[in-house]
Amino acid sequence: MSEIPADLKYAKTHEWIRLDEDGRATVGISDYAQGALGDLVFVELPEAGETLTAGDTVAVVESVKAASDVYAPLSGEVIEVNPQLADAPELINDDPYGEGWLLKMSIADESGLDDLLDPDAYEQVVADEEG
Repeated sequence: MSEIPADLKYAKTHEWIRLDEDGRATVGISDYAQGALGDLVFVELPEAGETLTAGDTVAVVESVKAASDVYAPLSGEVIEVNPQLADAPELINDDPYGEGWLLKMSIADESGLDDLLDPDAYEQVVADEEG
């Protein structure tokens, strides 16, 4: 069973959001997603300052199996990307909720948080996909 931390919000497309105390959000992909992708070998991240619209492709993660888009779970602006991933994309496999974060962003409209899933709802999404 995949790890699903209780303090995060989730998108149906397997991104997670951690709301930081400064009103920013940290974004990554879930343990389930990294496990389904397999060993990651490359990550393409957006540029700081880029404007995001919820649902748009924001990054690409490539594994030995396939390349997969990562979608913006909220609208806002990229403040920072994880510089460690350029040389160590496997951090996403090793620690998807910690050192493997993808980006930090400002949130344009906090009402978008209402569209995200709580851990129980996300667990059901994973269960449905696992069949």
